[in-house]
Amino acid sequence: MRNADTVLGIIRERGKRGLPLGDLYRQLYNPDLYLRAYARLSTNNGAMTPGTTPETVDAMSLAKIATLIDDLRHERYRWTPVRRTYVPKKSGKLRPLGLPSWSDKLLQEVIRSLLEAYYEPQFSDHSHGFRPGRGCHTALTTVKETWTGTKWYIEGDVSQCFERIDHQVLLSILREKILDQRFLRLIQTLLQAGYLENWQYHVTLSGTPQGAIVSPILSNLYLDKLDKYIEDELIPAYTRGQGRQKNRRYFALMTQAYKRRKQGRPDEAYALTKEAQHLPTVDPYDPAYRRLHYARYADDWLLGLVGPKEEAETIKERLSTFLRETLKLELSQEKTLITHATTGAARFLGYEIVTHYNDEKRDHLGHRTLNGHIGLRLPNDVVEKKRVLYMRGGKAMPRPALLFNEDYTIVQQYQAEYRGLVQYYLLAQNVAWLWRLHWVMQTSLLKTLAAKHKASVKKMLRKYRATATTPSGPMRCLEVVVEREGQKPLVARFGGIPLRRQTAAALIDRDPPHVYFRRNELIKRLLAGACELCGATDNCEVHHVRKLADLKPKGRAEKPLWVRIMASRRRKTLVVCRCCHEAIHAGRLPRQRASA
Repeated sequence: MRNADTVLGIIRERGKRGLPLGDLYRQLYNPDLYLRAYARLSTNNGAMTPGTTPETVDAMSLAKIATLIDDLRHERYRWTPVRRTYVPKKSGKLRPLGLPSWSDKLLQEVIRSLLEAYYEPQFSDHSHGFRPGRGCHTALTTVKETWTGTKWYIEGDVSQCFERIDHQVLLSILREKILDQRFLRLIQTLLQAGYLENWQYHVTLSGTPQGAIVSPILSNLYLDKLDKYIEDELIPAYTRGQGRQKNRRYFALMTQAYKRRKQGRPDEAYALTKEAQHLPTVDPYDPAYRRLHYARYADDWLLGLVGPKEEAETIKERLSTFLRETLKLELSQEKTLITHATTGAARFLGYEIVTHYNDEKRDHLGHRTLNGHIGLRLPNDVVEKKRVLYMRGGKAMPRPALLFNEDYTIVQQYQAEYRGLVQYYLLAQNVAWLWRLHWVMQTSLLKTLAAKHKASVKKMLRKYRATATTPSGPMRCLEVVVEREGQKPLVARFGGIPLRRQTAAALIDRDPPHVYFRRNELIKRLLAGACELCGATDNCEVHHVRKLADLKPKGRAEKPLWVRIMASRRRKTLVVCRCCHEAIHAGRLPRQRASA
């Protein structure tokens, strides 16, 4: 049986060549793919979250993989309906989220790895969502570096994209390259598995299951048709001309200025030069010059047009028609906007996108250096919405929910919330606006610590004030140090992050591609097939805990052996036999080695 890297490498090569796949279902018999999927999913917090059945990653074993493969081999595997819950959206609405069972998660991860290996080389370079090595920052960097001179932005959003994906259209897209009918039937039954809400079963007539591991790759497959339509139809239709015609008025004034200067009339020459420098050097309305740019992240996309507004409106209508007639989707009219690039700002992935024009911004030679360049800005409302979370009545307030935590944990919590926002907006030219948020959060943090210790804010500031070393020089911050005997101290710090724009900031959503899988420690221990408590070599499975803090016993009770072993290894897993695993969950003492 080939290992996972070899299988995925072969499939990836076929994808690069655009060759069809005829025998994909048989790859689901490879246990190495499931071990790879288990290593990837076992560290996720959702691995311990049950779906409609009590099954979680706990009690994972090689026997479970063998059973799953046997069910697939005889085509008797049935997807379990997902448990539906709801999470809030920024707009205040609720987003439906499906929670599948553990076996479904494991199989979906294997399917996702196979589909990604084949389709990833074929996806458009304009797509940045849910792809290895790409993310929000790669999309924004592409816009900033390659969209120079854009006049109109077309902000696009597909209304309820995930919920309205048509199953028949999706399956027809898969049939174009995948010739294995058993694999296609497996995908079809996944799409139609349904969901449970308030313990009532509902069928799924459209859409991909949100929360499912395989949903992002399926949605990218679906919207890749949109990418190809824009690349093959719209961009060629609205891209022409090597360059704009020269602005005759500009060059006429510069010629007159040159003549006045030769005639010894410098004042008149200077006046003519100043007048010319307020005009563009090329014709901004040249009908023979057009450019259309495109970028997409999931169901959010942005088009940049160098041309008149009438053409932007035509492009919007053509896209709406294509989505409705070909993909059976609808554009969100309230979110699909046409924005002037200089007088307005388009919103894309939380940033404001603008085109700069300023005749006064010049280099040391007097050349205009800003006009036509794309700017990425931090929206003011983003800062204000975050500030409100730490304020009440216009003042920074403490957070009572954190008063019972340790000082280290409180500072760490504030820093995590602050650092995440700063790192995302480091591409913004006005990232320094986050100092307003920093001040409010720091005041709220100090008031929280003061309320915990029944002290003043000034005392907390004097106690925890420190200086952090950064690439931009020393910065003041708040720091909590927890000394540990024989180990390095734990340090929690709030602040100490320079608010300076970075041109190369990059956060990727997934691991980089072509990283060959190596069995991690957990997989090696599982394959060893020996209980780490009693030494038995039969029916071994993995005991999982959600977090290491769960290993702390209540009161002063002595820690059981299995807890001491996991705590000493600082691992959330323990390979045990079935007997020891049942004893752990029942609260009994597991069997121990004879030497113990």
